[in-house]
Amino acid sequence: MTAIDVLLKRNLELGDAVPGDRRSPRPSLRVAVLTCMDARVRVFEIFGLVQGESHVLRNAGGVVTDDMIRSLALSQRKLGTREVMIVQHTDCGLSLVTEDDFKDELEADTGLRPTWSVEAFREVSDSVRRSMQRVKRSDFLLHTDAVRGFVYDVKGGALTEIE
Repeated sequence: MTAIDVLLKRNLELGDAVPGDRRSPRPSLRVAVLTCMDARVRVFEIFGLVQGESHVLRNAGGVVTDDMIRSLALSQRKLGTREVMIVQHTDCGLSLVTEDDFKDELEADTGLRPTWSVEAFREVSDSVRRSMQRVKRSDFLLHTDAVRGFVYDVKGGALTEIE
């Protein structure tokens, strides 16, 4: 049985047991949470979210990229969100690579060098600050005053706000 088969089986077993209001694509808390794709960051459990309360945007590192700005612009302009919560975390895999080394590896394997930025970082709090500034400075976003950033401790579960 493949991993996808396992997930499909779980979905059938779960049925309609997931709590929340699914009538509208507009999140009732009017917040977008941008975080890392790391499986240890369980956004719904960490914040006690139920379906319909928040947009959850994920990528490697939980960094604000052009695609995240695109998603946030849609979230704000068309679906009513007003706040942005950026949540990166300790022990992130993105802190284990460097921009050039990873691009060199991809180029060696494929013959092509990526045009996109890896967004590697050493210090997670600096990365959170950079991401917050990208949101605050974006001309495409309507609501840039309610942007807050956090580091989630994957081992202990604590959230530390980054100023």
